[in-house]
Formats: sequence, C-alpha cells, structure tokens
Amino acid sequence: MAKKATKSFILRVDSDTMDAIEKWAADEFRSTNGQLQWIITEALRKARRLPKKKKTSLDNQVEDNGTD
Repeated sequence: MAKKATKSFILRVDSDTMDAIEKWAADEFRSTNGQLQWIITEALRKARRLPKKKKTSLDNQVEDNGTD
C-alpha cells in the first residue's frame, strides 16, 4: 500500500495546551504528533470535511462477494 504524502508546518501552541496534548498522547500510547493528527482527523470527520475515499478494486470485490 502506498504511503500518503505528508506536509510539514510549524504550529504554535500555548504551554498549557501542549502539556494537555502530550499527556493525552501518553495516555493513549501515541506520539504527540500522532495525537495531533488524530485530533485533527477526528474533527474533520465529525464536521464531514474529509474527502470521500475512492473505492479500490478490492473494495468492489468485497462488495460483490458480500464478505468483509
């Protein structure tokens, strides 16, 4: 499976917010970066702002066979 391209950018976060994110990440056994990505992805998903996934040929086969 091909890895998605990522973009790097600098994010300024106040100290209290960063402490909370780091603690949350540690509680969930994630890196701080992974936690931030998860938070952003969840917010986008809940707001229905994520682009719809394109179906692959494997997805179509699973639908045709009726199996998961």
